[in-house]
Amino acid sequence: MKPNVGRMQRVAVWLSVACFGLSTASPCSAQQPKLRATLKGHTFCVTSVAFSPDGKTLASGSKDSTIKLWDVATSKEVATLKGHTSDVTSVSFSPKDKTLASGSTDNTIKLWDVTNRKEVATLKGHTFLVLSVAFSPDGKTLASGSADNTIKLWNVATGRTTAILKGHTSWVYQVSFSPDGHILASAGDDYCIKLWNLATGKNIATLKGESGIPLCVAFCPNSKTLASGEMPNGSVRLWDVARSKNTAILTKERDTVAGVLSVAFSPNGWILAWTSGDNAIKLWDVGTSKERATLKGHTHDVTSIAFSPDGTILASGSKDTTITLWDIQPTKQADK
Repeated sequence: MKPNVGRMQRVAVWLSVACFGLSTASPCSAQQPKLRATLKGHTFCVTSVAFSPDGKTLASGSKDSTIKLWDVATSKEVATLKGHTSDVTSVSFSPKDKTLASGSTDNTIKLWDVTNRKEVATLKGHTFLVLSVAFSPDGKTLASGSADNTIKLWNVATGRTTAILKGHTSWVYQVSFSPDGHILASAGDDYCIKLWNLATGKNIATLKGESGIPLCVAFCPNSKTLASGEMPNGSVRLWDVARSKNTAILTKERDTVAGVLSVAFSPNGWILAWTSGDNAIKLWDVGTSKERATLKGHTHDVTSIAFSPDGTILASGSKDTTITLWDIQPTKQADK
């Protein structure tokens, strides 16, 4: 079925104004992204990938219970962090230092000193699987989503729980902080996304699609728009955070058990990436509201994607046990 051109144009205008207050002219290069490297070393599904703040290190978590650190420049493995007794489900770097957080199906969260490659703390409190971890923009707070239906906020310095956010009636798949640090979004198996005011710990909105289960969420750079991916219909939705409304459905992939497992905005906000049902990654040009590229390099479902801090590299982890690095080439205008 051909896309509705009028609708697509309206989405392009809305995205450019709501997200960035810019014209609809796209600064994205027409050059196709290129496969930079394939990283091999994990022995089971790669569940999560994350770049360090300086972009020099990539961390990957796996169902083999380990975390691997990779040198981005050389594409070489530099360390394997061991300590979890079950699947590592999520990894996240502090935006302020070399601290890495990891969540696991052993119900714990671990904090790691990446420089010394040592575990510095184990956070306990969840009664079931920890499915997602994320640092606040100031690096002082860590959020964790769990299959015990709760979200916990942790003081990173003390390792103590500062709040327990309750409202989901089923597993919390992912948590994500808004870039301004005011809101936390959580995606749950109860068919809804919840928005939380971090100053009060209160649930300020509940976002619901038509029938899909939201598996992942990501904020655009200015915190006004939220993207989400669903299962089983593979929908990618855009939400107006202030109005708590679904403003667009960008795509509906073919039905897949995996669904859309990860979504990510580029740091400059001009590209939205998501995992596709055909073992690929879709890149959406926000300025034109058109698909920019389909990246194919994995042989099984892509589970996690992450942009480097400068937006020039996209990393992807997969059930095929590998990680791919893609060179993304924005134009000079996008770099300004």
